[in-house]
Amino acid sequence: MLKQSLIAVMDSKASEKQMCIINGVRITYLTSRLIRVESGAFTDSASYTVWFRNFDAGNMQVSAQGKRIVVETDDCIFTIKNQKPYNVYFKDAKNTEKFSNQKNLKGTRRTLDGTFGKVSLDDGFVTENGAFLLDDSSTMLIDEKGNFVPRENNSKDYYAFAYGKNYRETIKAFYKISSPTPLVPRYALGVWWSRYHAYTQKEYLDLMARFRTEGIPITVATVDMDWHWVKDIDKKFGTKYGGWTGYSWNTDLFPDYRAFLHKLKEDNLHITLNLHPADGVHSYEDMYEDMAKALGIDPKTKQKIEFKCGDDTFWNAYFDILHKPYEKDGVDFWWIDWQQGKKSDVNGLDPLNALNHYHYLDNAEDGRIPMILSRYAGFGSHRYPLGFSGDTAINWKVLDFQPYFTANAANVAYTWWSHDIGGHHMGFRDDDLYIRWIQFGVFSPIMRLHSTAIELLGKEPWKYRAEVYKSAKEWLNLRHQLIPYIFTMDYRNHEEGIALCEPMYYSYPNNDNAYNVPNQYMFGSELMVCPITRPQHKELNMGSVRSWIPKGRWTDIFTNQIYEGEKCVTLFRDLDTIPVLAKEGAIIPMSADKGNRTDNPENIEIWAFSGNGSFTLVEDNSKTDYYEHKAETTFEMTYLNNEITFTINSVQGDLSVIPRKRNYKVIVKDVLVDEKPLVFAFDNADVNATHSKTFDNAVRLTNENPKDIVINIMSRWQTSTLKKAKSYKPFENLSSADDIRQALIKSHMPKVIRQAIEEYIG
Repeated sequence: MLKQSLIAVMDSKASEKQMCIINGVRITYLTSRLIRVESGAFTDSASYTVWFRNFDAGNMQVSAQGKRIVVETDDCIFTIKNQKPYNVYFKDAKNTEKFSNQKNLKGTRRTLDGTFGKVSLDDGFVTENGAFLLDDSSTMLIDEKGNFVPRENNSKDYYAFAYGKNYRETIKAFYKISSPTPLVPRYALGVWWSRYHAYTQKEYLDLMARFRTEGIPITVATVDMDWHWVKDIDKKFGTKYGGWTGYSWNTDLFPDYRAFLHKLKEDNLHITLNLHPADGVHSYEDMYEDMAKALGIDPKTKQKIEFKCGDDTFWNAYFDILHKPYEKDGVDFWWIDWQQGKKSDVNGLDPLNALNHYHYLDNAEDGRIPMILSRYAGFGSHRYPLGFSGDTAINWKVLDFQPYFTANAANVAYTWWSHDIGGHHMGFRDDDLYIRWIQFGVFSPIMRLHSTAIELLGKEPWKYRAEVYKSAKEWLNLRHQLIPYIFTMDYRNHEEGIALCEPMYYSYPNNDNAYNVPNQYMFGSELMVCPITRPQHKELNMGSVRSWIPKGRWTDIFTNQIYEGEKCVTLFRDLDTIPVLAKEGAIIPMSADKGNRTDNPENIEIWAFSGNGSFTLVEDNSKTDYYEHKAETTFEMTYLNNEITFTINSVQGDLSVIPRKRNYKVIVKDVLVDEKPLVFAFDNADVNATHSKTFDNAVRLTNENPKDIVINIMSRWQTSTLKKAKSYKPFENLSSADDIRQALIKSHMPKVIRQAIEEYIG
């Protein structure tokens, strides 16, 4: 166990200079916009939620005014009433906000298990007007030995956040007192295969071989619970217990599990096994005798070994005997599938908190970047990525809820949700739904295909109709290509506290439109994603999504359709694409290496969009000492008077973690030079040198001629030829966008046809 190293990291006791006690209330200055307010039993121990309180003491004036306490900092004036933060006055905005009268923008929830669409979410740290009160009074404490202990009953412990509409700063303040989101291993950012299915060893290896043959790069191989003994336990071992929980490989399915794991590793796959630890260890398990002896139980009694959260001896044996041997055989991390409620042998301790906490710490051994896949267990869960959102139905309502659910989790600093892409069970077969779900999955934190055991529910792309199959392969390959970009955003999340998927109101907090597009989100620094989550319009054979285009020039990275904001518009796309818009000057580095490896690539393809911009690609050694082995490559682009210059600066940092020579292919997607797409290369480029190219006569693309747009959209209209001809009549002599807009107002065409024309003429 790593409890002592954990305690060494924590700095939970504030300095005396930060604190003041008045009228039985202890007030701790954390920042000029964040204070802690305690009454009853004070504590300097870390809680599950808060680990750090020892910061520089800023200006804080505290006074008692009757029954109220007033706390003034450089930026705010907090009022405490009945030993609880009551309101805050923002000096910059010159307004007062009550903590109890805030519109909470919500956070996330423990699981989506068994859901069929939209469900309620727990509160997050972000409120519309920026005053939030965190009640930490009931959270378990962590003592000096690293154990979870309950608080005293009379303890009241509040954190008053007052960052106004600067939502990112609210989340960064929480990271400051709670710890940053850890770095997620690079391999986890590719494509995962997962299915609740009793594979045999041969079937699973054959499936992975089929993915390779199909040219679909899988990076994580998940084996669900049937890796261990599940069925017919009574017949096999003469006991009625067990099955759900298990630690011994099912040798009927996996006759040589070490060879199985070795082959997966040989094929560049990382491995996770599903784990249900609630039922403890039964006498038929391979390691029962060792576990029993470690816990002082006579193995001859065949007494069940209970799962215990409050027993250090159990935890040490749990990891050393049950898990570490399999990790040495090739298992990279564990999928903790706890579904048995929130009670444990430690009063007040949710077992999921303990499992996430200790499993994550334990997985950090041997210098690897740790990871688990588990369920959300409340504030503080961001320290233990990744999140498993549970088993959802296969329907459009579930897909329609997931983009909002994913981005909105940024409001509790929980930035790494993993969904069952394609849905888990029930519902209905819909090829269009499958591809729309994959498209969202490509632009979500984790791309994990998953489904239940029913033979007809596999998510393999070749099980869908031809054009969907072809499209799915392209999307899954794109996800793999995007790993360099996503990993850089992974670093940004870790170091700067900015989520990969972020609600639009984080970037545009003062614009009401940003709050009205819950399924639209920023995907890193360069891209804005508007996933299509509803069925196709039969009139056009296109899907659509209502979107808000912020101020500036935005270009669809797939269609090159250009939008000038600000405006609200319905975006229409064929089944094989969704609107993903790049900001002006965007630079998106991608891997152009072949296969499923996730190493820092030798071949890099860059998609760029004209404007003035820069992007710093971050790479490392994929070990826990990554800070000492980080390499940064800054790409720069300028665009002025039809002249474009693209520069690749020399790499800064540890050059040993990347190839010394690289091939760069740059595609400026929204520019033509001499009427040809602007594509150029830096071949065999020395990463220790700077490389640059300039092009004159670089003309930006413009959207299609308005008249052609009318013809193209109306040609797609699925209706009678006579009806289309009659509807087209008012447009046949029009050519300007303004005239076409006026004609659309008077038109009796279906709304969806008019909206599609309006989008494309701009």
